Amino acid sequence: METIKIGLKHLLPGQVVSSVTFDSPKSFPNSPSDVKHFLIGAKVLLVKRRAKVLLIELSSKYSLAIHLKMTGQLVFINHMTKSKSKLKTIKTTERFGAGHPNNSLIGKLPDKSTRVNIRFESGANLYFNDQRKFGWMKLLPTAEIPNTDFFKKLGPEPLATSFTASDFADRMNKRPNTSIKAALLDQSVIAGVGNIYSDESLWGAKIHPATLVRKLSASKLETLFHELQYVLKLSINKGGSTDKNYLDAQGRRGSYLRFARVFRRDGKPCPRCGVIIIKIRIAGRGTHICPHCQKEPRT
Repeated sequence: METIKIGLKHLLPGQVVSSVTFDSPKSFPNSPSDVKHFLIGAKVLLVKRRAKVLLIELSSKYSLAIHLKMTGQLVFINHMTKSKSKLKTIKTTERFGAGHPNNSLIGKLPDKSTRVNIRFESGANLYFNDQRKFGWMKLLPTAEIPNTDFFKKLGPEPLATSFTASDFADRMNKRPNTSIKAALLDQSVIAGVGNIYSDESLWGAKIHPATLVRKLSASKLETLFHELQYVLKLSINKGGSTDKNYLDAQGRRGSYLRFARVFRRDGKPCPRCGVIIIKIRIAGRGTHICPHCQKEPRT
């Protein structure tokens, strides 16, 4: 979501919403009155992120809060005509797509997975695609967003400058009898950490994901904190973790998973010790580990 925010914050501000269509109230749970008064005709001011939610702030003092869930995508397309001279014009397309990796990111839109299409006065479109219809796009008063139940429950951002290794340990230790992987994925403990980054950071810290938090020393938790920050920053730098059809704001494909050390590398040698990486299940999620580097905790 941070990568999506970075891409869209250069494309959306200044765009004015002209219309919106949607195929399911589950994906777009907003009243016609709110859409008419607070979305249509509103100008995009800012694009922000909190945990796994994208926030598009509007001039109407409302914001679009967007959660992609498991299969959601956002695709911005702007077909432009530029005058090269008085006699010649060039048609170009500005396109940004990110989210769940499938061909909708780079194919013709709208398609059968398109749930919401926001059209702008410039002629540009923002498509919200979602195969499984778990994601949503909610129109909320901007000032009230931090006070909603969903946002009040979120933990701190792991890359916030004010968030320290000591803070991280304190947050983890609030779940002493929870596996460290489950604690990392708990959005009320820290926000925005998903399956990929938990696997990568735990491998980096040589911690088995089933280890109970109370079994981890202060030094191990500090190492995990630095590994988590490292993989998050690397992913942002490499353009996100989508490994198939992700396109960033400059049309470049996301590349983080090419640099992953353990995630989706089951059956391949560990880059640190050479032992074959395996896939297990922890906290209800597919989990990739090196059985040599990440020793299973003693019962």
